[in-house]
Amino acid sequence: EGSCEALCRTLVSQNGLQRETTDISQSVLYTSLMGLLLVADNEKEQLTLGRGRTGLRNVGNTCFLNAVVQCLSHTCGLRGYCLLRSYKHEKFSKEEAKLMEFSKVLSGLWDVNEGDKVVNPRQFYNVFTEAVPYFNGYQQDAQEFLRFLLNKLHTEINRRPYVRRAGKEPEQKFARFISEEAAVMWKKHLERDDSIIVLFSGQLRSSLHCSVCSHYSNTFDVFCDLSLPIPKVTLRECLDLFSQEEKLDKENSPMCERCNRRTECTKRLSIQRFPQVIVILNRFTTSRWSISKSTIYVSFPLTNLDLGPYGPVDCGSVLYDLYAICNHAGTVNMGHYTACCLDENGWCFYNDSVTPLTENQLQTNQAYVLFYQ
Repeated sequence: EGSCEALCRTLVSQNGLQRETTDISQSVLYTSLMGLLLVADNEKEQLTLGRGRTGLRNVGNTCFLNAVVQCLSHTCGLRGYCLLRSYKHEKFSKEEAKLMEFSKVLSGLWDVNEGDKVVNPRQFYNVFTEAVPYFNGYQQDAQEFLRFLLNKLHTEINRRPYVRRAGKEPEQKFARFISEEAAVMWKKHLERDDSIIVLFSGQLRSSLHCSVCSHYSNTFDVFCDLSLPIPKVTLRECLDLFSQEEKLDKENSPMCERCNRRTECTKRLSIQRFPQVIVILNRFTTSRWSISKSTIYVSFPLTNLDLGPYGPVDCGSVLYDLYAICNHAGTVNMGHYTACCLDENGWCFYNDSVTPLTENQLQTNQAYVLFYQ
């Protein structure tokens, strides 16, 4: 396994697939290696894909599922992992029923003999809702379904299922550098969670500054999507507000590590580690008594979304390109989900049928979840 990982890192580095080669998920490395070896092999052993312009049948208020699956089917790393059946080489912690049914749906969507057919996701839907009955019977939130689906797929193929150790883990609050502390926390994450789903995982830094003693403290959390506030009109402004410094009063602030009491402080969020695929936006907000939906038009870049300003100091540009959109039309209580996805021939609109789309048609106030890579 050590020599395989070393080869993976060499091939991934030489082919420009990953700028940093440290602390990469072994499952991601393995998938990259398999893809590179297939490309290097003769044509008949390469993965042959159709156009991917195939619709999914609605099996009863399942547009939320159809839209998310179409977006995930255009996530190259995950699609390749499923269609190559790379999970067959993993050591499973549980049976892989949900992943196998999900892979079958993706195989149908990318069948070279697609013709005018529509793929029926009924079996995948049945297997998933058997595990998560909450999603059975009526319309659901697409982003919530995405979170549950990625979590369930990860659970089935996690190479390092978490085993609780005896005793208390040593705290890292006295790390010399923030980057070292973050690296330690990320390493701990990969020690218990390592699968192809790590493609979607990043690391958030929450920084607190005590107004009394000026002490700084940092916490680091793994995220798989970012829900942004939408009071303005561009995605950049939403990100600015997300990372804006926030003042906390004594009642809402945590204990200061140095003062050992609650004090007024400021809090700021930033991205410490960038995922290979980042899922952002969300038009639903939840208050204590209700759920509301924002219909404000938010413009977003199709290419070169720079998240560098929201990362560590002096990290430079971190550029992402848009490849899929999950749209929502309607209200909180009644609506319809669709998807827009990019393939090598351009953008397509995925509803009950599939139709070509121009870039100008992507920018609407129905854009709900954006997929960048």
